[in-house]
Formats: sequence, structure tokens, C-alpha cells
Amino acid sequence: MNSRARYIVLLTAFLGWYFAGIEMSLMPLAARTVAQDLLGSDFTEAAAGKWLNYFNGALLLGAAIGGMIFGWVGDRAGRVRAMGLSILCYSGFTGAGYFIRTPEEMAALRFLAGLGVGGMWPCAVSLVSEFWSSVSRPMMAGILGSSANFGYVSVGVMGSWIHVTPESWRWLMLVGAAPVLLGVFALLAVPESPAWLAARAAPTAQKRPAPVAEVFRPPLLRLTLLGIVLGAIPLLGAWSSGKFLVPWADSIVGASDPGFKARTQMWWGSGAVLGSLIGGQVANLLGRRRAYFLISLGAFLINGGIYRFANPADGGFLPMVFALGFVSTIFFGWLPLYLPELFPTRVRATGTGVSYNFGRFATAAGVFMAGALMSAFGGNYAQVGAITSLVYGLGMIAIWFAPDTTGKGLKD
Repeated sequence: MNSRARYIVLLTAFLGWYFAGIEMSLMPLAARTVAQDLLGSDFTEAAAGKWLNYFNGALLLGAAIGGMIFGWVGDRAGRVRAMGLSILCYSGFTGAGYFIRTPEEMAALRFLAGLGVGGMWPCAVSLVSEFWSSVSRPMMAGILGSSANFGYVSVGVMGSWIHVTPESWRWLMLVGAAPVLLGVFALLAVPESPAWLAARAAPTAQKRPAPVAEVFRPPLLRLTLLGIVLGAIPLLGAWSSGKFLVPWADSIVGASDPGFKARTQMWWGSGAVLGSLIGGQVANLLGRRRAYFLISLGAFLINGGIYRFANPADGGFLPMVFALGFVSTIFFGWLPLYLPELFPTRVRATGTGVSYNFGRFATAAGVFMAGALMSAFGGNYAQVGAITSLVYGLGMIAIWFAPDTTGKGLKD
């Protein structure tokens, strides 16, 4: 593990998750506009909110499945191979979105792209954790956790330069296709994890159960279930509540200012970059459990406060969006530090992938439910966002059932 190999791994993992962040930010920015184009005269705010949740729910459902599939590939065939295939998957299917003609086609491609998005995270986290295990892991977790949020900011900046309108949104799909070159590079040039190679070569390696089976049986079963819950809560809060901020802003201000939705995403993403960047350090400073509790409390208060007391037309709206992006994404610097600590090397990619992405099943269900709420409340983003923000209260309870791994490092 020479210095050059370490930096190639870190850069590729950072870029892979950065582009995954771009994938995840496309529909929060463009879904309402896509619905306007594809639905034509049938467009309503309730329909736009419904399709936003269908697009996001399809992505999350694909990510849940893809995280388990590619996590298994990462433990069986190698972290690098799984990471490269994940990147090719999400970039290829996003690029195909340029040609769609119906919202159903977009939802199907979002699901297929989600397979790769879900697979990217556990493989990248495991690879970076194993290559940089002797360096400041909280710092590495923050760097990797922040990369997706740089993607959110990038899409917001592009959207502020080139307005996303019903006549000109398809260029975003081509942006999402660009990382196909990174996927090829990963397969050809990124070195494999020595820790994984050693675990595979161990004399007992062939006698072990399949990684997925092992994480769902004692003694790892309890840790896996806790990991799923702790990964699902911030995802559910972000996707079923926080992601409504952009279309809500567009519905209130978009007619007079088409670029406002992109600026809303930029403000949220800018806060998110800082929050996820310090997440690992916060977990190290306060302890894993205390940090998760305080993040949950902060996200609960700010998220609910925005939807109950703010309005996108008000001058203080964007600073509040920034604050929510900052606090609610500290989770995503915390998770890449904590989840790998729960599992030994031989099942780390699988365990991390299952914990983070299996929770996406619950998140997808919550997002689809939020879509039903949008219909029930007649397209009222504020009411639905306020209701779904309550999920952060569960985080304040669930964390006290999890082990505190502060100072214990990775398991062999």
C-alpha cells in the first residue's frame, strides 16, 4: 500500500461518490420540471409531488437492492471490481434518461441507476477504510461523506447557470452519464485492497458462510439490524422531507425566478458539504452515540421549523435551508466512520452495504408514502414536509441500543 496507491483509491472513491451525489440530486432539482414536460395539460402540483416521490422512491429501491448485490460482489470478487461496475451502472442508465418520453420510463431508469448508486457506497467505504486504516479515519470518513454533497452543489451551480425548464432539462441526463469514464478507469487502474486479498487467501476462507448469510445470523445479526435502523433514519429524513425543499421553493417562487430552485439546492448542498465533512470528527469528539443523538435532535428541530414557520418567499429561507443541510448531513460523515467498525474484514463491504442500503427499503416505502400524502394534502409541500420530519425523533431513541465503538477501530 504505497502512497500512490492510497491516493488513487481515495480519489477514485471520492469521485465515484461525488458523481453518485449528482445522480441523487438530479430529480430533486428537475422532477417538477420533468413532470411539467411529460404530463403537459395534466400537470398539477399534486401530480408533480407524486412523481417526485416516485422517481426518488425508485432510485432508493434500486439502491437498496444494488447495495446488497454489489456489497456481495465486493466481498466475493473484490472491492474495486464492484466499485467500477457500480459506476458504469448508474452512469449508463442515467444517460439513457435523455431519450425517455413518459414519467413511467423515467421511474424505471431511476430504479436501474439506483442499483449502481447503492453499490458505490459500501465498496468505496470499505476500500478507503482498509487502505487508510492507519490514518485519521474520522477525517477520511468526512472527506468521503462530503463528496456526494459536492455533487449536490455542482448540480445546483449548473442549474443556476443553465435554467432547468420544461423545454431544456434533458442535458442533466448527459451530465449524469459522464462518469462512465471513471468506471472504466476504476476497473483498469485502481489497486485492490490488501486486507481483502489477505482475507480471501486465509485457510478458513472457503469454509465460511456466504457474506450475506453471515451478517444475518448471530453474532452479527443484532449489529446488522442496528446498522439498518441507524442508516435508514437519516436517509428517510432526507428523502421524504428534506428533498421537498427544492420543489416547494419552485412552486412558490419559480414562476417569477426560474433559477431559485437551483439556488435553494446550492444553499442546502453548501451546508451539506460542511456538515458531512465534519461528521467523522464530531463522532470522534463527542463519541459515536452522543453525536448521533445530537444530530437527530438538531435535524428534528430545524427541519420541522422550516416547514412550520418559514416560506420560500421570505428573506430568511435560504439561510435556514443552509442550516438544515449542515446539520442533517453530519450523519453522512458519521455513518462511513461507524458502520465499518461493526463488521470484520471478511464481511465488511456486505455488512456496510446491507446496513446502509437495506434501510433504503424503508426509505423507499416512506418516500412512496410521502407521495400519497402529497395527493391527500393537495400538493401542500409544507404540510407533508412537517409530518415526515418527525422521523428524526426515532434517531434520538434508536442510537442508545447501539454499541459505542469510539476508540476501538476496525475489527480484523
